[in-house]
Amino acid sequence: MKKLLLALSWILLAPLALAQPCPEKSLLYWQAFPPGGESDLSARHQQMVLKKKCAAIDTIVQYKAGAGGGLMWGQMNGLPGDGLNIVGVNLPHIVFQPLEGQVQYKTQDVTPVFWFHYTPDILVVPEQSTIRNFADFIKAARARPGQLTLGGSGLNSANHAAHERMNAAFGVKTNYIPYKGTGDLSTAVIGAQVDGAMTYSPFAINNKSRVRALAIAMDKRHPLLPDVPTFRELGVDWVDGAYRGIGVPKSTAPEVRRRLSDLWMTLNNDPEMKELAARNGFELINIGLDQMDAFMKEKVTLYTDGAKRLGFGKKLP
Repeated sequence: MKKLLLALSWILLAPLALAQPCPEKSLLYWQAFPPGGESDLSARHQQMVLKKKCAAIDTIVQYKAGAGGGLMWGQMNGLPGDGLNIVGVNLPHIVFQPLEGQVQYKTQDVTPVFWFHYTPDILVVPEQSTIRNFADFIKAARARPGQLTLGGSGLNSANHAAHERMNAAFGVKTNYIPYKGTGDLSTAVIGAQVDGAMTYSPFAINNKSRVRALAIAMDKRHPLLPDVPTFRELGVDWVDGAYRGIGVPKSTAPEVRRRLSDLWMTLNNDPEMKELAARNGFELINIGLDQMDAFMKEKVTLYTDGAKRLGFGKKLP
């Protein structure tokens, strides 16, 4: 009864300015990573746009960082399923971590209700590199198997998996060098301490004069990187990166999940959100509840294959 009343209250309190109803109370938006990263930036964008649409409520961003996000995701089902507690969720993290076996949750314990953007995988080299394009890169990699070094953020991470995927797709062998985070990676790439990096589009955009992007995992070329070919143009069907979305505790009623999914769809299609995303290198997507099962099935299959290349797919339950 309480859940039904909550769902009805969302409908009754919908302002005329918003196509989808506003929550009746302030939202607690839980983040699995520390302040300052891309997940936090995304949440702040949404907080700002939602406030303009639903002036009567606030979106209160909370942080529970640890275990690469695994601490929050392992505890999210202990939150009230009231529609007022939402959690930032990430792919491929919520697939990789349970397969690796160091967290207290399984992928199926996480309940995403909307995926709002991804940051595409991108291959870059230092600006001073003699590698001028992707063909040069492949030529160099084949001439020196296992000697080219590519940095990335984290071990057994999205960057690491993308590195292994590229090696397999193009039949080359390069050496992955993990860094603690983007800051350390930036220093290494810009200083040519590594031959390049497998990273995300914002890295290339924010360091445009200091690195050279060679290929990007997008449907079509990025408008801020118009000279960079897609992996599809290079012969590999690869559109992927790090995905960000919102999830809820499993106890959240289906009708409340639907309200949140529809609300985030409205936010994602707001002109201001589109401008903020474009400026920061985020590629907006709209994966709501109707597309969720098919999307998750596809991604679990993809990342399970990636986990096997990283050596921990054997830990599948």
